[in-house]
Amino acid sequence: MKFTQFIAALALGGAFLTSAIAADAPAKMSGGALVAANGMTLYTFDNDKAGSGKSVCNGPCAGLWPPLLATPADQPAGDYSAVTRDDGATQLAYKGKPLYFYKADQKAGDRTGDNFKDVWHIVKE
Repeated sequence: MKFTQFIAALALGGAFLTSAIAADAPAKMSGGALVAANGMTLYTFDNDKAGSGKSVCNGPCAGLWPPLLATPADQPAGDYSAVTRDDGATQLAYKGKPLYFYKADQKAGDRTGDNFKDVWHIVKE
């Protein structure tokens, strides 16, 4: 194998590895906002304390702001972590802040909950 072929193969392998890691992320930035794998916008709540390990949006609040729940396959790493909800479910967090959907968002890309009551915000790049 020539040196240039080796470098090309190495670069291709590195690109594959990078895309495999990105594919495993529980959410991604799209259009300047953090979205879940289903393309729906994710939000944070000002009343949640970053790094506290819990969500304060439970009961009726979680009905309007459903949490982004972790699946058994999710392995939070980097900026992602997990918090335990009052009902025992595991919710994903970004930079220590629990992540939520907004029930009124109907399709991928909707951001109707941004700045709701000045305490709900999309996660921006």
